[in-house]
Amino acid sequence: MNSLSEANTKFMFDLFQQFRKSQKNNTFYSPISITTALGMVLLGAKDNTAQQINKVLHFDQVTENTTEKAATHHVDRSGNVHHQFQKLLTELNKSTDAYELKIANKLFGEKTYQFLQEYLDAIKKFYQTSVESVDFAKSPEESRKKINSWVESQTNGRRATHYRNTFEKPTRNTYKSVQMMRQNKSFNFALLEDVQAKVLEIPYKGKDLSMIVLLPNEITGLQKLEEKLTPEKLMEWTSLQNMREARVDLHLPRFKVEESYDLKDTLRNMGMVDIFSGDADLSGMTGSRGLIVSKVLHKAFVEVTEEGAEATAAIAVVTEVSSPPSANEEFHCNHPFLFFIRQNKTNSILFFGRFSSP
Repeated sequence: MNSLSEANTKFMFDLFQQFRKSQKNNTFYSPISITTALGMVLLGAKDNTAQQINKVLHFDQVTENTTEKAATHHVDRSGNVHHQFQKLLTELNKSTDAYELKIANKLFGEKTYQFLQEYLDAIKKFYQTSVESVDFAKSPEESRKKINSWVESQTNGRRATHYRNTFEKPTRNTYKSVQMMRQNKSFNFALLEDVQAKVLEIPYKGKDLSMIVLLPNEITGLQKLEEKLTPEKLMEWTSLQNMREARVDLHLPRFKVEESYDLKDTLRNMGMVDIFSGDADLSGMTGSRGLIVSKVLHKAFVEVTEEGAEATAAIAVVTEVSSPPSANEEFHCNHPFLFFIRQNKTNSILFFGRFSSP
Protein backbone atom coordinates (compact mmCIF):
# COMPACT_ATOMS: atom_id res chain seq x y z
CA MET A 1 0.00 0.00 0.00
CA ASN A 2 1.46 3.36 -0.92
CA SER A 3 -1.25 5.98 -0.80
CA LEU A 4 -3.35 7.92 1.65
CA SER A 5 -6.54 6.88 -0.19
CA GLU A 6 -5.80 3.19 0.43
CA ALA A 7 -5.12 3.85 4.12
CA ASN A 8 -8.38 5.80 4.29
CA THR A 9 -10.29 2.90 2.71
CA LYS A 10 -8.84 0.42 5.21
CA PHE A 11 -9.72 2.70 8.14
CA MET A 12 -13.21 3.21 6.67
CA PHE A 13 -13.70 -0.56 6.60
CA ASP A 14 -12.45 -1.01 10.18
CA LEU A 15 -14.89 1.66 11.34
CA PHE A 16 -17.72 0.00 9.46
CA GLN A 17 -16.99 -3.31 11.21
CA GLN A 18 -17.26 -1.48 14.54
CA PHE A 19 -20.48 0.28 13.56
CA ARG A 20 -22.04 -3.02 12.45
CA LYS A 21 -21.90 -4.21 16.06
CA SER A 22 -24.48 -1.58 17.02
CA GLN A 23 -26.99 -3.28 14.69
CA LYS A 24 -28.41 0.07 13.59
CA ASN A 25 -30.35 -0.04 10.34
CA ASN A 26 -28.65 2.93 8.70
CA THR A 27 -25.02 4.03 8.78
CA PHE A 28 -23.40 7.13 7.32
CA TYR A 29 -20.05 8.74 8.03
CA SER A 30 -17.13 10.54 6.40
CA PRO A 31 -13.92 8.53 6.78
CA ILE A 32 -11.79 11.23 5.15
CA SER A 33 -13.14 13.82 7.60
CA ILE A 34 -12.25 11.59 10.56
CA THR A 35 -8.77 10.72 9.28
CA THR A 36 -8.08 14.40 8.55
CA ALA A 37 -9.00 15.38 12.12
CA LEU A 38 -6.89 12.59 13.59
CA GLY A 39 -4.06 13.46 11.20
CA MET A 40 -3.94 16.88 12.82
CA VAL A 41 -3.68 15.20 16.22
CA LEU A 42 -0.91 12.95 14.87
CA LEU A 43 0.95 16.08 13.80
CA GLY A 44 1.50 16.89 17.47
CA ALA A 45 1.80 13.33 18.81
CA LYS A 46 5.03 11.57 19.78
CA ASP A 47 6.36 8.13 20.65
CA ASN A 48 3.75 5.47 21.54
CA THR A 49 0.86 7.89 21.13
CA ALA A 50 1.90 8.56 17.54
CA GLN A 51 2.51 4.86 16.88
CA GLN A 52 -1.02 3.97 17.96
CA ILE A 53 -2.58 6.64 15.75
CA ASN A 54 -0.45 5.56 12.79
CA LYS A 55 -1.44 1.91 13.24
CA VAL A 56 -5.19 2.47 13.65
CA LEU A 57 -5.31 4.81 10.64
CA HIS A 58 -3.02 2.46 8.63
CA PHE A 59 -0.63 5.34 8.10
CA ASP A 60 2.24 3.03 9.11
CA GLN A 61 1.68 1.20 5.81
CA VAL A 62 1.89 4.29 3.60
CA THR A 63 5.03 4.09 1.46
CA GLU A 64 7.54 6.90 1.64
CA ASN A 65 7.25 8.29 -1.88
CA THR A 66 8.31 11.88 -1.47
CA THR A 67 11.67 13.55 -0.96
CA GLU A 68 10.08 16.57 0.67
CA LYS A 69 10.87 17.14 4.31
CA ALA A 70 8.33 17.99 6.98
CA ALA A 71 8.44 21.52 8.28
CA THR A 72 8.97 20.71 11.94
CA HIS A 73 10.83 18.13 13.98
CA HIS A 74 7.72 16.46 15.38
CA VAL A 75 6.31 15.56 11.96
CA ASP A 76 9.48 14.07 10.46
CA ARG A 77 8.45 10.47 11.10
CA SER A 78 5.02 10.84 9.50
CA GLY A 79 5.91 13.69 7.17
CA ASN A 80 4.89 11.79 4.04
CA VAL A 81 1.32 11.31 5.33
CA HIS A 82 0.96 15.00 6.10
CA HIS A 83 2.27 15.97 2.68
CA GLN A 84 -0.31 13.63 1.13
CA PHE A 85 -3.03 15.30 3.17
CA GLN A 86 -1.79 18.67 1.91
CA LYS A 87 -2.08 17.50 -1.69
CA LEU A 88 -5.46 15.81 -1.14
CA LEU A 89 -7.06 18.81 0.57
CA THR A 90 -5.71 21.12 -2.13
CA GLU A 91 -7.29 18.88 -4.75
CA LEU A 92 -10.63 18.60 -2.93
CA ASN A 93 -10.87 22.33 -2.33
CA LYS A 94 -10.20 23.35 -5.95
CA SER A 95 -12.88 25.63 -7.34
CA THR A 96 -14.88 24.29 -10.28
CA ASP A 97 -18.07 25.15 -12.12
CA ALA A 98 -19.15 21.50 -12.06
CA TYR A 99 -19.63 21.17 -8.30
CA GLU A 100 -18.71 22.70 -4.98
CA LEU A 101 -16.82 20.67 -2.43
CA LYS A 102 -15.27 21.95 0.76
CA ILE A 103 -13.47 20.02 3.46
CA ALA A 104 -13.40 22.25 6.53
CA ASN A 105 -11.42 21.40 9.66
CA LYS A 106 -10.39 23.33 12.72
CA LEU A 107 -8.89 22.47 16.08
CA PHE A 108 -10.46 23.96 19.18
CA GLY A 109 -8.07 23.81 22.11
CA GLU A 110 -8.30 24.67 25.78
CA LYS A 111 -7.11 28.27 26.06
CA THR A 112 -4.96 27.57 29.11
CA TYR A 113 -2.57 25.70 26.81
CA GLN A 114 -0.19 27.72 24.64
CA PHE A 115 0.29 25.97 21.30
CA LEU A 116 3.75 25.97 19.74
CA GLN A 117 4.17 28.29 16.77
CA GLU A 118 5.84 25.52 14.76
CA TYR A 119 2.77 23.32 15.28
CA LEU A 120 0.44 26.15 14.26
CA ASP A 121 2.53 26.73 11.12
CA ALA A 122 2.46 23.02 10.26
CA ILE A 123 -1.32 22.81 10.75
CA LYS A 124 -1.78 25.74 8.38
CA LYS A 125 0.60 24.25 5.81
CA PHE A 126 -0.59 20.66 5.72
CA TYR A 127 -4.25 20.93 6.77
CA GLN A 128 -5.14 24.47 5.68
CA THR A 129 -6.63 25.30 9.06
CA SER A 130 -5.80 26.77 12.46
CA VAL A 131 -6.21 26.23 16.18
CA GLU A 132 -8.78 28.35 17.97
CA SER A 133 -8.69 28.70 21.73
CA VAL A 134 -11.87 28.21 23.73
CA ASP A 135 -12.61 28.11 27.44
CA PHE A 136 -13.76 24.52 27.92
CA ALA A 137 -13.02 24.64 31.63
CA LYS A 138 -15.02 27.71 32.65
CA SER A 139 -17.49 28.19 29.78
CA PRO A 140 -18.28 24.78 28.26
CA GLU A 141 -21.69 25.83 26.90
CA GLU A 142 -20.34 28.94 25.21
CA SER A 143 -17.53 26.84 23.75
CA ARG A 144 -20.06 24.35 22.37
CA LYS A 145 -22.09 27.14 20.75
CA LYS A 146 -18.96 28.66 19.25
CA ILE A 147 -17.91 25.36 17.67
CA ASN A 148 -21.42 24.67 16.35
CA SER A 149 -21.63 28.16 14.87
CA TRP A 150 -18.34 27.66 13.03
CA VAL A 151 -19.48 24.30 11.63
CA GLU A 152 -22.73 25.87 10.41
CA SER A 153 -20.85 28.70 8.73
CA GLN A 154 -18.77 26.18 6.77
CA THR A 155 -21.73 24.13 5.51
CA ASN A 156 -23.24 25.27 2.24
CA GLY A 157 -26.85 24.20 1.71
CA ARG A 158 -27.04 23.53 -2.01
CA ARG A 159 -28.45 20.40 -3.59
CA ALA A 160 -27.27 18.37 -6.55
CA THR A 161 -27.82 15.30 -8.79
CA HIS A 162 -30.99 15.64 -10.83
CA TYR A 163 -33.57 12.84 -10.99
CA ARG A 164 -37.10 12.79 -12.36
CA ASN A 165 -39.99 10.34 -12.80
CA THR A 166 -40.69 10.07 -9.07
CA PHE A 167 -43.21 7.41 -8.12
CA GLU A 168 -44.34 5.38 -5.13
CA LYS A 169 -42.94 1.88 -4.69
CA PRO A 170 -42.74 -0.42 -1.66
CA THR A 171 -39.39 -1.57 -0.32
CA ARG A 172 -39.69 -5.31 -0.34
CA ASN A 173 -37.95 -6.09 2.94
CA THR A 174 -40.14 -3.87 5.12
CA TYR A 175 -43.04 -3.17 2.78
CA LYS A 176 -42.76 0.52 3.46
CA SER A 177 -43.91 2.82 0.71
CA VAL A 178 -41.14 5.17 -0.46
CA GLN A 179 -40.76 7.57 -3.34
CA MET A 180 -38.48 6.13 -6.00
CA MET A 181 -36.55 8.17 -8.57
CA ARG A 182 -35.92 6.74 -12.02
CA GLN A 183 -33.27 7.24 -14.67
CA ASN A 184 -32.85 5.18 -17.83
CA LYS A 185 -29.38 5.84 -19.27
CA SER A 186 -25.81 4.58 -19.54
CA PHE A 187 -23.85 3.95 -16.35
CA ASN A 188 -20.69 2.12 -15.34
CA PHE A 189 -22.03 -1.20 -14.08
CA ALA A 190 -20.77 -4.60 -12.92
CA LEU A 191 -22.22 -7.93 -11.81
CA LEU A 192 -20.51 -9.33 -8.70
CA GLU A 193 -21.29 -13.01 -9.12
CA ASP A 194 -19.12 -14.17 -6.21
CA VAL A 195 -21.22 -12.18 -3.72
CA GLN A 196 -24.52 -12.19 -5.64
CA ALA A 197 -24.68 -8.43 -5.98
CA LYS A 198 -24.21 -5.64 -8.51
CA VAL A 199 -22.51 -2.26 -8.47
CA LEU A 200 -23.37 1.00 -10.22
CA GLU A 201 -21.51 4.30 -10.56
CA ILE A 202 -23.65 7.45 -10.65
CA PRO A 203 -21.35 10.27 -11.80
CA TYR A 204 -21.70 13.87 -10.79
CA LYS A 205 -21.36 16.59 -13.39
CA GLY A 206 -17.78 16.73 -14.60
CA LYS A 207 -17.27 13.18 -13.31
CA ASP A 208 -14.88 14.32 -10.59
CA LEU A 209 -17.20 12.82 -7.98
CA SER A 210 -19.32 9.69 -8.12
CA MET A 211 -21.88 7.96 -5.95
CA ILE A 212 -21.24 4.20 -6.01
CA VAL A 213 -24.09 1.85 -5.03
CA LEU A 214 -23.59 -1.80 -4.03
CA LEU A 215 -26.92 -3.65 -4.30
CA PRO A 216 -27.42 -7.29 -3.24
CA ASN A 217 -29.44 -9.43 -5.66
CA GLU A 218 -31.59 -10.83 -2.87
CA ILE A 219 -33.86 -8.88 -0.56
CA THR A 220 -32.04 -10.19 2.51
CA GLY A 221 -28.60 -10.30 0.91
CA LEU A 222 -27.01 -7.27 2.57
CA GLN A 223 -25.61 -9.16 5.56
CA LYS A 224 -23.95 -11.70 3.27
CA LEU A 225 -22.47 -8.89 1.19
CA GLU A 226 -21.13 -7.11 4.27
CA GLU A 227 -19.59 -10.33 5.62
CA LYS A 228 -17.62 -10.83 2.40
CA LEU A 229 -16.63 -7.19 2.07
CA THR A 230 -12.94 -6.29 2.45
CA PRO A 231 -11.09 -3.08 1.56
CA GLU A 232 -9.31 -4.88 -1.27
CA LYS A 233 -12.54 -6.30 -2.70
CA LEU A 234 -14.28 -2.94 -2.43
CA MET A 235 -11.51 -1.26 -4.44
CA GLU A 236 -11.52 -4.11 -6.98
CA TRP A 237 -15.31 -4.23 -7.44
CA THR A 238 -15.59 -0.48 -8.01
CA SER A 239 -12.55 -0.04 -10.23
CA LEU A 240 -12.97 1.04 -13.84
CA GLN A 241 -11.24 -2.16 -14.91
CA ASN A 242 -14.02 -4.23 -13.33
CA MET A 243 -16.97 -2.13 -14.55
CA ARG A 244 -18.43 -1.75 -18.04
CA GLU A 245 -20.71 0.83 -19.56
CA ALA A 246 -24.26 -0.45 -19.84
CA ARG A 247 -27.71 0.97 -20.36
CA VAL A 248 -29.40 0.68 -16.99
CA ASP A 249 -32.92 1.19 -15.67
CA LEU A 250 -32.13 2.78 -12.32
CA HIS A 251 -34.67 3.07 -9.51
CA LEU A 252 -33.24 4.90 -6.51
CA PRO A 253 -35.28 5.87 -3.42
CA ARG A 254 -35.51 9.32 -1.99
CA PHE A 255 -33.73 8.99 1.31
CA LYS A 256 -32.17 10.92 4.13
CA VAL A 257 -29.64 9.59 6.62
CA GLU A 258 -28.25 11.62 9.51
CA GLU A 259 -25.95 9.92 12.00
CA SER A 260 -23.91 11.10 14.98
CA TYR A 261 -21.07 9.23 16.61
CA ASP A 262 -18.98 9.61 19.74
CA LEU A 263 -15.87 7.84 18.49
CA LYS A 264 -13.89 7.75 21.72
CA ASP A 265 -14.77 4.18 22.72
CA THR A 266 -14.67 3.01 19.10
CA LEU A 267 -11.16 4.32 18.56
CA ARG A 268 -10.01 2.89 21.88
CA ASN A 269 -11.36 -0.52 20.88
CA MET A 270 -9.41 -0.22 17.63
CA GLY A 271 -6.17 0.46 19.53
CA MET A 272 -5.96 4.25 19.81
CA VAL A 273 -5.75 4.33 23.60
CA ASP A 274 -3.12 6.78 24.80
CA ILE A 275 -4.56 10.01 23.36
CA PHE A 276 -7.55 9.68 25.73
CA SER A 277 -5.51 8.96 28.87
CA GLY A 278 -2.81 10.41 31.06
CA ASP A 279 -0.31 8.49 28.96
CA ALA A 280 -0.92 10.82 26.02
CA ASP A 281 2.15 12.47 24.56
CA LEU A 282 0.89 15.43 22.55
CA SER A 283 3.90 17.53 23.43
CA GLY A 284 4.40 18.36 19.76
CA MET A 285 1.41 20.68 20.16
CA THR A 286 2.34 22.53 23.33
CA GLY A 287 5.93 21.62 24.17
CA SER A 288 4.93 19.67 27.28
CA ARG A 289 2.75 16.73 28.25
CA GLY A 290 -0.59 16.96 30.04
CA LEU A 291 -2.85 17.57 27.06
CA ILE A 292 -5.35 14.79 26.20
CA VAL A 293 -8.22 14.32 23.75
CA SER A 294 -11.51 14.26 25.67
CA LYS A 295 -13.95 13.54 22.85
CA VAL A 296 -14.03 12.72 19.15
CA LEU A 297 -17.47 13.64 17.87
CA HIS A 298 -18.54 13.03 14.30
CA LYS A 299 -21.78 13.93 12.53
CA ALA A 300 -22.67 13.22 8.92
CA PHE A 301 -25.76 13.90 6.85
CA VAL A 302 -26.94 12.93 3.38
CA GLU A 303 -30.23 13.56 1.60
CA VAL A 304 -31.07 12.27 -1.86
CA THR A 305 -34.20 13.67 -3.53
CA GLU A 306 -35.41 14.27 -7.06
CA GLU A 307 -33.81 17.71 -6.71
CA GLY A 308 -30.47 16.25 -5.82
CA ALA A 309 -28.03 14.55 -3.49
CA GLU A 310 -26.73 16.70 -0.66
CA ALA A 311 -24.06 15.54 1.74
CA THR A 312 -22.12 17.44 4.34
CA ALA A 313 -18.87 18.71 2.74
CA ALA A 314 -19.81 17.38 -0.70
CA ILE A 315 -22.08 19.40 -3.00
CA ALA A 316 -22.38 18.62 -6.69
CA VAL A 317 -24.57 18.69 -9.80
CA VAL A 318 -25.20 15.95 -12.36
CA THR A 319 -26.19 16.68 -15.92
CA GLU A 320 -29.61 15.57 -17.07
CA VAL A 321 -29.57 13.20 -20.01
CA SER A 322 -32.55 12.23 -22.11
CA SER A 323 -33.71 8.67 -21.38
CA PRO A 324 -32.81 6.01 -23.93
CA PRO A 325 -35.68 3.82 -25.11
CA SER A 326 -34.65 0.63 -23.30
CA ALA A 327 -32.20 -0.78 -20.78
CA ASN A 328 -30.00 -3.87 -20.77
CA GLU A 329 -29.75 -4.03 -16.98
CA GLU A 330 -32.05 -3.36 -14.03
CA PHE A 331 -30.80 -1.69 -10.88
CA HIS A 332 -33.82 -1.35 -8.59
CA CYS A 333 -32.82 -0.21 -5.09
CA ASN A 334 -36.00 -1.41 -3.37
CA HIS A 335 -34.13 -3.26 -0.62
CA PRO A 336 -31.09 -2.48 1.61
CA PHE A 337 -27.85 -1.39 -0.08
CA LEU A 338 -24.41 0.11 0.56
CA PHE A 339 -23.27 3.37 -1.04
CA PHE A 340 -20.36 5.76 -0.98
CA ILE A 341 -19.29 9.07 -2.52
CA ARG A 342 -15.84 9.01 -4.10
CA GLN A 343 -13.47 11.69 -5.40
CA ASN A 344 -12.31 9.95 -8.54
CA LYS A 345 -8.95 11.61 -9.25
CA THR A 346 -7.52 10.68 -5.85
CA ASN A 347 -9.74 7.59 -5.46
CA SER A 348 -10.69 8.90 -2.01
CA ILE A 349 -13.90 7.78 -0.32
CA LEU A 350 -15.43 10.93 1.16
CA PHE A 351 -18.61 9.35 2.57
CA PHE A 352 -19.71 5.77 3.20
CA GLY A 353 -23.10 4.49 4.22
CA ARG A 354 -25.66 1.72 4.54
CA PHE A 355 -29.31 2.44 3.74
CA SER A 356 -31.52 -0.22 5.24
CA SER A 357 -34.63 1.47 6.61
CA PRO A 358 -36.53 4.43 5.11
